Parts: sequence; structure tokens; C-alpha cells
Amino acid sequence: MVVLVKLVLMKTKVNFGEIIRFIIVGILNTGFTYVLYLILLLYFPYSIAYTISYFLGIIISYLLNTFLVFKQPISIKRIIKFPIIYVVQYLINLLLVFILVDTINMNEKIALLISIAITFPITFILTRYILKKRN
Repeated sequence: MVVLVKLVLMKTKVNFGEIIRFIIVGILNTGFTYVLYLILLLYFPYSIAYTISYFLGIIISYLLNTFLVFKQPISIKRIIKFPIIYVVQYLINLLLVFILVDTINMNEKIALLISIAITFPITFILTRYILKKRN
């Protein structure tokens, strides 16, 4: 997967500033959604807590990535496409959390962080592809 990410980054002429801003926005958004996840765990099973926090995170991610990372205007076309990235990421993360929690008996609080780290590079590439205006 690392080789694939490197190849895609080389082919798309990624701006280093975009990567740094994406990481910062990703950390902030992940921090928000993780804290929300922990709060929701007090009231719901992990799958429901994760689902609620994840979908609120999509909204925040779209706004922050559009305005701060890629500096693009809001677009109906992009708003419609953007959640596709996160539906795919959600399914992968939910599967990974399930495997880590229910199969390996990992702590559910740590399992989510590991699954996010695994899907983060692919999320950058897909987000950039959808949000970045192409000339």
C-alpha cells in the first residue's frame, strides 16, 4: 500500500503545503470525532458510537478540506461525491475495528485509532482527487 501511495503522489504533483494542511485538519477532525466517540461510548455500543461520530466528522472534513486544505469553493458536484470516500473508509474502518475488538480482543478505544492510521493515506489521495479543481 505504501508503494501505491508513493506512486499516486508522484503522478499527481501534490503540493507539500496541501499534505501538511491535510494532516493538521485530519488530526483536528480525528481528535474531534474520537472525543465524540468516547463520549458516545458511555451511551451506545461501539458500532453506533462510531457511526454517529464518523458521519459528523464527514461534514466537518468536507468544510475544512474544501476551504483550508485545497482552498476551493463549495460545489454541489463535490458535495455529492465527497461522502463516497468516507462511506468506503467507514466500511473498512468498521471492519478493522470489528476484527481488532471482537477477534483480537483489543481495547475498543485503541482499535479505532489503529484503523484510522491504516486508512489515512488513501483518504488524502481520494479527497484531493474529488476536491481539487482540475485545469
